[in-house]
Amino acid sequence: MKFVIKLALGIAASSLATGAQAEWPERPVRMVIGFAPGGASDIAFKMVQDVLAEKLGQPVVPDYKAGANGNIANTAVANAAPDGYTALWANVGPLAVNTYLYKSVKTDPGEVFAPVTQLTDSPLVVVVPKDSPYKTMQDLIAGIREDQEKLTFGSAGQGSSMHIAGTSLALALKAKLTHVPYKGSAPALQDLIAGRLSFMIDSRSTTAPFIENGTLRALAISSGKRAPDMPELPTIAESGVPGFNVTTWQAVVMPKGTPQPIIDKFSKALRDALNTAVVRERFARVYTPVVGSTPEQFAKFWADERTEAKIIVEKAKLRID
Repeated sequence: MKFVIKLALGIAASSLATGAQAEWPERPVRMVIGFAPGGASDIAFKMVQDVLAEKLGQPVVPDYKAGANGNIANTAVANAAPDGYTALWANVGPLAVNTYLYKSVKTDPGEVFAPVTQLTDSPLVVVVPKDSPYKTMQDLIAGIREDQEKLTFGSAGQGSSMHIAGTSLALALKAKLTHVPYKGSAPALQDLIAGRLSFMIDSRSTTAPFIENGTLRALAISSGKRAPDMPELPTIAESGVPGFNVTTWQAVVMPKGTPQPIIDKFSKALRDALNTAVVRERFARVYTPVVGSTPEQFAKFWADERTEAKIIVEKAKLRID
């Protein structure tokens, strides 16, 4: 009799849990963003926010926890209840690089987060000041090989995709380049325009206005193939660094232990939002291709990216206390 009662209670509890998951979300979903309002992550989130809310039937509310290149936000979401009401909007830094770059980070994001979807995957662009002696990517590569100790490259910060791209180029060319980290792309680009940096490998969205007005010159694209909307611009790989392929991406994850039906439902809502004409047009305006992968597809991509990040950080002997 006790066994029958326990079995009945177990079935009832299971039914209640399944019903709760089926009704999710019943209140607003909190989207933690590890960077300040107005940055690339916030801009991308706001491009999706209204349409995603329509798909879910509930608001998706940003919660900014900026600092430590996304590590503060990572910790907050890793410690959140896995009930489907907290998610993390992050990029390659906190999701792939920081574990190997920062001594203070003790956990692998792949162990504390569940994959939901990859949102974007964008090439970076190599830019130099308008008065730079380097007219082509081949010129810059030759300059690095001839005078590497004098060349500097800037980035949006330690562990950013721009930092990793510049470090990857230095490794490929067996060069020692001076990296100058900034608190975001904007101040770095201002110093580049003023001639205080040799070059940057930065995002399309931030460099486009300066390329268009002629204050910066674009030399190459960092991805493995040319960008469809800038077909005249060669890749770094084509320009003398075979196999070079570095991109910047953003994704959404949830705390490990979040029920899979909720993850699947959230992933579908995000993918459906990304596939709407209005959202695609918004991303196209800032030269950002959307992806929209399933949790399984993103899991594989994410694992590969973490492996690649570990190799780059260890080869370059990068470590931050």
